[in-house]
Amino acid sequence: MSVKANATPLPDRVKIRRALISVSDKTGLVDFAKGLADLGVELVSTGGTAKALAEAGLAVRDVSDLTGFPEIMDGRVKTLHPGVHGGLLGIRDDAAHAAAMDEHGIAAIDLLVVNLYPFEETRASGASRDTIVENIDIGGPAMIRAGAKNHGYVAVVVDPADYQEVLGALKENAGETSIALRRQLAARAYARTAAYDAAVSGWFAESLGETTPKRIAFAGELAEALRYGENPHQWAGFYRTGEARPGVATARQLQGKALSYNNINDTDAAFELVGEFDPARTAAVAIIKHANPCGVAEGGDLVAAYKAALACDPVSAFGGIVALNGRLDARTAEEIVKVFTEVIIAPEADDEAIAIVAAKKNLRLLLTGGLPDPRAGGRFVKSVAGGLLVQSRDAGVVDDLDLKVVTRRAPSEAELTDLRFAFRVAKHVKSNTIVYAKNGATVGIGAGQMSRVDSARIAARKAEDAAKAAGADKPATIGSVVASDAFFPFADGLLSAVEAGATAVIQPGGSMRDDEVIAAADEHGIAMVLTGMRHFRH
Repeated sequence: MSVKANATPLPDRVKIRRALISVSDKTGLVDFAKGLADLGVELVSTGGTAKALAEAGLAVRDVSDLTGFPEIMDGRVKTLHPGVHGGLLGIRDDAAHAAAMDEHGIAAIDLLVVNLYPFEETRASGASRDTIVENIDIGGPAMIRAGAKNHGYVAVVVDPADYQEVLGALKENAGETSIALRRQLAARAYARTAAYDAAVSGWFAESLGETTPKRIAFAGELAEALRYGENPHQWAGFYRTGEARPGVATARQLQGKALSYNNINDTDAAFELVGEFDPARTAAVAIIKHANPCGVAEGGDLVAAYKAALACDPVSAFGGIVALNGRLDARTAEEIVKVFTEVIIAPEADDEAIAIVAAKKNLRLLLTGGLPDPRAGGRFVKSVAGGLLVQSRDAGVVDDLDLKVVTRRAPSEAELTDLRFAFRVAKHVKSNTIVYAKNGATVGIGAGQMSRVDSARIAARKAEDAAKAAGADKPATIGSVVASDAFFPFADGLLSAVEAGATAVIQPGGSMRDDEVIAAADEHGIAMVLTGMRHFRH
């Protein structure tokens, strides 16, 4: 393979005389093509695109006029020909290239308009393997890469959203493109083919059952350029992957200012947590701050659940995110807006509730149309210096686990219900995690401490503060249950929970000192169950 550098600078302006258009998505096609034709651009096209243009009354040449070869193999082969690729790759200012084009009758293509077979959509639809394979585009990516490589002379458009920008530039510049525009379009073109190849390779890995393929690719489409990242000195953007999972990436924002990086991160954490609660069983609300829950509760209805969640830590809830597992109603909306809240996210909302929230101009309201499935698979990706950590989503659900009673006293039915609730919440709290719960509500949460005993003490202290704020004579941890996201390495963490008033414990087990911890529980009359599954979260 030879590589030849341009001997002369790339032209700043290139006149668009001929455009090759071959698109799967016909959105905006006819208007764009008419605009090109009005500028005197010759239109060349393929198959269904050529038919659509002709039916719109536009003069269009079939690509076979350039190749001298018909489409074959059900359209699998139509543009893979020197008559096309020579027209895209030929360096116009190179004498040898120009001579080759003249010798072989290759016409220069100045504008390439291609969008690809809908592979991602076909895969998502649950189509058969054969149908998915047929929607792997070959000629399209080949042309895009060729035209983008030769961006010194060729403009490449891969997205209907760019039609007006390109047409406007052509009209302003007497039918010419600038090198700046061509470079920008080339960058977008390569990003598109990269994303397409990532989708195809990901599908192959999935269909082969390869969880850790030798090479892995990720792609996303910019949803919004954010004002900044976690801090004002960091840049940030929000990208959608196309995963059909209800949440912040798929939600409709009805009102409020744009979401920040931290808003998006916290809202995702809130909605993933509340998705653990089946709305057919109970109403549930989660209040999140800095990706950790301030309070979570079940209730007979959403307003009761919200009040119970807020009672856990009303101080931290200020400026938080509220997630609901059901339709936001007016009574619940009225309660939520009493406290400064950044975001409300729910599957749906009543018109009256929407009107109530609308009175708070900066409060964002997001509706998702559904809840995330806590049992569904998926990938979680985290960057480290020089690499990526990739793992499956934590799809463990406490209701699916066989809980093992290891103490002399078994938990009561009421305790067992609260233990499951507490462990469900603990899954979504930063490690080390301790969650106290009573009557279907958190009453103390300790998150993100280096020592588990510190998490237990912090959670108890928060419960004491909440009791004082509410005018209660004792903290709600008295008579509560406690969940730990991982095993107790020593009995001290358990003893802190006992001191706070807990009567039953749920934890994964697996410590070298399990016997010591169990003995301490028995000594204090505490019931303990083991899940066999931990929920580390960083």
